Amino acid sequence: MPSSERVTAGDDPTTELHASTPDGRYLVVRGRLWRKSNPALSDDQRELLVKALMDARRVLRGKQAPEDRMKAKEAVDAAKRGLGERGPVWWTDGSPDYNRRMARNTPYAPWYERIADRTVDG
Repeated sequence: MPSSERVTAGDDPTTELHASTPDGRYLVVRGRLWRKSNPALSDDQRELLVKALMDARRVLRGKQAPEDRMKAKEAVDAAKRGLGERGPVWWTDGSPDYNRRMARNTPYAPWYERIADRTVDG
């Protein structure tokens, strides 16, 4: 699998954590497709959105008033939409979105069968 199609564990490039689909649209985690961030985002945009996402997730870890939890959940959603991981797809070729679907139940199934035994979560 090309290095652009995998996320590795630390310094060991032979241990793949999550495969990336050949088109770069999804990561596969425990057999499920998860939409990746929009690669067209600038580094600055991505950094701001990831910071907002992590800040909101930190709020959700602690005990918070219900209204603060709701605001944090809305902030997580806004950041994930900004990153392109939720909401309208970021690609423009008209292909459907298979986010959160099992890879084996999508057109990625033949590819996933070939690589599933080479990933930690396959």
